[in-house]
Amino acid sequence: MDHALFITKQGMELIQRRISHLMNNERPDVIKAVATAREFGDLSENAEYKAAREQQRAIDGEIDYLRRRSALLKVVDTDAFPRDMVRFGLCCETLEDETGEQIWYRIVGVEELNYAHEDGIQAVSVVSPIGKALMGKKEGEICTVQAPMGLRRLRILAVK
Repeated sequence: MDHALFITKQGMELIQRRISHLMNNERPDVIKAVATAREFGDLSENAEYKAAREQQRAIDGEIDYLRRRSALLKVVDTDAFPRDMVRFGLCCETLEDETGEQIWYRIVGVEELNYAHEDGIQAVSVVSPIGKALMGKKEGEICTVQAPMGLRRLRILAVK
């Protein structure tokens, strides 16, 4: 099972909102900028035109990527998931044994990492070292994460 293809219902809504924003706000603005820059004359030496066209290519590329990728993703509705252990789409409060730092994590799909912003909750990918270590753990259990900065031990305090 390829967990990289999973996305939460909320994550898919965020991606659809991003596509809509790009199509309805950013793309029309950049098309106007291209038209305006075209009026400056010689296109071969027109820096404004080149910059606007590059911005249009970037926007069109992002729209295309998000549309193609969202067609492949499998939306997971987490509303009915029991809160007895850390599962995809759920949040968990952890306590790092070494530092005593309490951190809320939410396990999300790879594609929604750039869009999942909740105050006080750190989104982690289901395929990341932290995401993999947290999955399936219950309150009170400790998971060990091999992170780039070394071994981390996280105690699960709550699952929501």
